[in-house]
Amino acid sequence: MLYHLFTYLREHFNMPGAGVFYFISFRTAMAIILSLIISLVFGKSLIKYLHRKQIGETVRDLGLEGEKQKKGTPTMGGIIIIAAIIIPTLLFARVENVYILLMLISTIWLGLVGFLDDYIKVFRKNKEGLAGRFKILGQIGLGIIVGLTMYYNENVYIIRETTGGKPAVYSSVDKVMKEGIIKIEKGTTRTYAHVKSVVTTIPFAKNHEMSYSKMASWFGESAMHWMTPLIYILFVTVIIVAVSNGANITDGLDGLATGTSAIIGICLAFFAYLSGHFNFANYLNIMPIPNLDELSIFIGAFVGACIGFLWYNSYPAQVFMGDTGSLALGGIIASLAIIIRKELLIPIICGVFLVENLSVMIQVGYFKWTKRKYGEGRRIFLMSPLHHHYQKLGYHESKIAIRFWIIGIVLAVLSIVTLKLQ
Repeated sequence: MLYHLFTYLREHFNMPGAGVFYFISFRTAMAIILSLIISLVFGKSLIKYLHRKQIGETVRDLGLEGEKQKKGTPTMGGIIIIAAIIIPTLLFARVENVYILLMLISTIWLGLVGFLDDYIKVFRKNKEGLAGRFKILGQIGLGIIVGLTMYYNENVYIIRETTGGKPAVYSSVDKVMKEGIIKIEKGTTRTYAHVKSVVTTIPFAKNHEMSYSKMASWFGESAMHWMTPLIYILFVTVIIVAVSNGANITDGLDGLATGTSAIIGICLAFFAYLSGHFNFANYLNIMPIPNLDELSIFIGAFVGACIGFLWYNSYPAQVFMGDTGSLALGGIIASLAIIIRKELLIPIICGVFLVENLSVMIQVGYFKWTKRKYGEGRRIFLMSPLHHHYQKLGYHESKIAIRFWIIGIVLAVLSIVTLKLQ
């Protein structure tokens, strides 16, 4: 919004200083600052409002240290995060950018699903909240939207070096959209084209890319035209469901999900910046993705919102994000990874979410198996998700959260290192 306003002022009135809005670095910095201000100022006001309306957390008796003190703590604080992401993005980003639009839809979509769940818990006094099948349907719906947009939208493409005006790699499913990107290197002219292709990055592999159309070719050449989008959309949907549920499960300790999400966001911002700049991407031999640099404004707002919310959500928490925030955070992270073509790195980038998810699946699966075999259910962990296991062992929740953050930082660094481990 402000980008177009200041562009108009500069072109028609020669307004001094208006040109600074051309720089993505400036707009990203402004998005971070504004998101911090919104989350800190608006957050304080919202907490007071939630207190007045007695919109507090209902706590189940799990026998955990400090859980009784959490009773009545304001919830639905995810509204703070969502507002601190959307407002700076609308002000400083070019909203017509397909990636910005997709991220705004992802934020609002799962934010609404989470809000409905919190509303049922708080106002309808139903501790179960929104039925699990409806949450899954909401996540699947977002997966279909993201998958269809990434596959069919003409503004979603990558850059490939061409030979004789044709793409140098991949199958006939790939389509050259635009020609004319030319680079001169040491007296040699190299020509590049904008190529419409569903490709992702494979970490730790020499030929570190995978085309979904190659997977579809397993079903025969004649089936490729309809199997490729089906496989891709299915893959995208599974990722969004898994990551959003992982963030939701991780949100069980003060500051745990918020801090972890901020770390993941910084890591994804690094990937987006490199892939969005042709020279950096070409030097590192990674996939150049045009128009991706605009996404750094959204990610800046996302990280700023998480850090600002952490001010109130760190131990002892003054507010909980609820499903309004946790589902939205997971959906944002999953959608970002898919857009940046780093979805196969999610097990590393989102390693904390993955382990939390697996701990629940292992605990439930083992309990059911032992009950069927021995007549009584047995447990591997003292309690799941994993952070509750450490609480049962006597660790303070702030210590658990900080150590999980440290693990998240290590995983983020490892993810970045994969750029050169090929």
